[in-house]
Amino acid sequence: MIVVAGEALIDLVPQDTGALAALQPAPGGGPFNTAVALGRLGSPTAFCSRVSRDAFGEALLGRLRESGVDVSPVRRGPEPTSLAVATLDGDGSAAYSFYVDGTADRLFAAPAGLPAGTRAVSFGTCSLVLEPGASAYEELMRDSAAQGLFTALDPNIRAGLIPDADAYRARFKSWLPSVTLLKLSEDDARWLGGTPREWLSAGPAAVVVTHGGDGLTAHTGYGGEYAEYTVPGEKVEVVDTIGAGDTVNAALLHGLAMRDALSPAAVAALGRDGWDRLLRFAARAAAVTCSRPGAEPPYASELGDL
Repeated sequence: MIVVAGEALIDLVPQDTGALAALQPAPGGGPFNTAVALGRLGSPTAFCSRVSRDAFGEALLGRLRESGVDVSPVRRGPEPTSLAVATLDGDGSAAYSFYVDGTADRLFAAPAGLPAGTRAVSFGTCSLVLEPGASAYEELMRDSAAQGLFTALDPNIRAGLIPDADAYRARFKSWLPSVTLLKLSEDDARWLGGTPREWLSAGPAAVVVTHGGDGLTAHTGYGGEYAEYTVPGEKVEVVDTIGAGDTVNAALLHGLAMRDALSPAAVAALGRDGWDRLLRFAARAAAVTCSRPGAEPPYASELGDL
């Protein structure tokens, strides 16, 4: 079982470029998209969050169930669902404005335990920024690592939500000893101001950096031996990039689970061939997501062999 912990929200997706384009509501949120993608790939997956009882909340849970995700860890609340309004530029890249004051997912409380058979827990995006829920997710991350679970972090920086950038950067560094796999974009890396070697030295067994259409690079250093593996991106006609990074996150976790590699030592043992196959699988998955509007990650049958 892979547990994804974090927010579920509604993306208001523009149907054209420009600030006044018509908006189509769609289920979203980085952790939510990761859970959907994992379920579609066939990994046993559970979602851990707090979701509104409003109509949007019902739609979010329905999407998770349709994707084969266990929603029993989800807690419900009367507050409204968070909204993320996307704006697309000419190449399909999305920028976001968020409406999150008083919403249900901000009131998340750490659960007493995780589902039986949990081997990995994934964290990231808005849920690690917005208090008081952010501290509860942080508590869950540290507890999961202390129990020996594989922990994945995708910070997925949304700068407009972070009131104190320096404080967040310091908090990010404090998480790294509890992280097994750090996945982030080039833009995230620039904003955070560090390097993969620096982050590896703080705790993670691997750091995967995405380069948009140019591919992905994995940096490993468990046991003190640094290695770097890069694959190109898959060429595709981009409709938009919504959910592409979340799909990469899910594909990496799914691939590691399929290889029984959900441990620091196993990650280090993948070697060049193992990382090449895993990264190419993640690139194919992200390309499918980019080829259709909104966060629509692929099913396993669309991707071929891992």
